This record gives sequence, C-alpha cells and structure tokens, in this order.
Amino acid sequence: MKYKSALIDTVLVILGIFSAGMGLKGFLLPSHFIDGGVTGIAILVADVTHLPLPILIFIINVPFIFLGYRKLGLNFAIRSALAIGGLALVLAFVKFPDVTPDKLLTAVFGGVFIGAGIGLAIRGGAVLDGTEIAAVLVSKKSQIVRVSDVILTLNVFIFMAAIYVLSVEQGLYSILTYLSASKMIDLILNGLEQYTGMTVVSAKGEEIRKAITQNLGRGVTVYQGKSGYGKDGHINSPREIIFTVATRLEVPLIKREILNIDPQAFIVQQSVDDTTGGLLKRKKGH
Repeated sequence: MKYKSALIDTVLVILGIFSAGMGLKGFLLPSHFIDGGVTGIAILVADVTHLPLPILIFIINVPFIFLGYRKLGLNFAIRSALAIGGLALVLAFVKFPDVTPDKLLTAVFGGVFIGAGIGLAIRGGAVLDGTEIAAVLVSKKSQIVRVSDVILTLNVFIFMAAIYVLSVEQGLYSILTYLSASKMIDLILNGLEQYTGMTVVSAKGEEIRKAITQNLGRGVTVYQGKSGYGKDGHINSPREIIFTVATRLEVPLIKREILNIDPQAFIVQQSVDDTTGGLLKRKKGH
C-alpha cells in the first residue's frame, strides 16, 4: 500500500507539471499574460531582464523550498524541489502548441490548466509555486491573517507590477487568469461535490436520527447534551445533538425533514472543505 500510494502521488505530480506547462507555454506566454505567485514574478522578471524563464522559476522558488524544509519537513521539501525542477525542465525542453490567439480564451483556459497543475501537485504532496508555503507559514504566525489573505495581498502587488511593466489590458487579463486558476485549484482539491456540515439540537433527536439515516440514507453522529438556557436560566432538559454531512443539494431536503419533526429544532450549517471516511455517499434504499 505504501508503494502504491507513492506511485499515485508521483503520477499526480507529473500530470500537474505537464498541465501547468501547457497552461504557461500553450496559453499565457505567447500572449504575454502572467499568473499570480512566484510564477507571475518569474514571468515579469524574465520579461524585463530577458533571462530564461525556467531558470528564474527554479531560482525564485529556492528560498520557499528552504522554508518548507525548515517548517514542513525534508520529504515535503524534496517533493516540491523535484516538482518545481520538473516544471522548469518541461518549460525548457517540451514543446506545446500555441492554442489560440483569443485573449479571453487564453486567460480563462490558461488559468484552468495552471490551476489543475497546481491542484494535482498538491494532491501528490508537493507544490509548483512557493507562494503557498509562505502563505501557510505567515498565517500560522498570525491568528488573524488567513492563507487566502496572504496570497491575495501578494498577488495584488504582482498584478499592479504587471499593469506597470506590461500594460493595463494584459494586467487585467492576468487577473482573470489568476481567478480561473484559483477556481480550478478549489475544484481539484475539494471535488465537484461541496459538502455542508449540519448540527441539529432538538428534544426529538431520536426521531430526527431515524429520519436522516432511514429515510434519507445519511450517516449521523449523535452527541449527548443539555439545554443551556431554560425558562429559569439554568441548565435543564437533555438534548440529543445530531451531526451529519450532506451535499448542498441535499441540505434543503434534510432541513425540511427535520423541521417537519421538530419546528423548534436548532440547526447550524457550515461549509466542509474536505472529508475522509464515514458515510458520505447516499445509501441505496432497500
């Protein structure tokens, strides 16, 4: 199983490298568009200095790889160094067709290929852009700043520089590329089905549990709790707390079933980025 997992990770990283290479050489570079992060910085520097882009991509990522080694471990650093080195080699030696001169298609689909490449590499345990490493480390040091905030702030400066160095039009198309890539990364990492966690507090917890598991075919987790604020302001009657995870399309159906049983039920919903194990797929009826 260990070797099988390592093989799958390697295949994902290789696919990610070629997908990102296609996005860059097949779409962005012929139109002089950039992406965000270290890749965008490397393209801008290459445009100004005329140095080879593959070399710049690797060199600019080296400090981030070192940070990854210090904070996230040797295995992660080696994987990322090989992945970034592989991307540099692909850009240097592999030929990709110039797909389309249409600027809108270039921005959108260039972002799709780059985002898919980054997402696949992350699935394989590596990164193709050191920005993610820096963002994670900064967000860990600050409880207020999130990873997405760090990446967004960095990219604001990158695209401002792109507008100045390239042109307003190319800078704006580059922003569209970045947005397209971000959505594709989310799709690769989180999947097509967006899950929602639902917590239900009700005095009729057993009835609700049966409705969700038997009628709707969903798995649940049951906690034992008590009402924290009764009429007298004291902890009193016991409550069963039901937790389940469903797709966004199933949420209205589950809510309707719960409220039919107990109109006074307290329901909390929150987005779920990822799930592992458990009963996530709907069980077939008997």
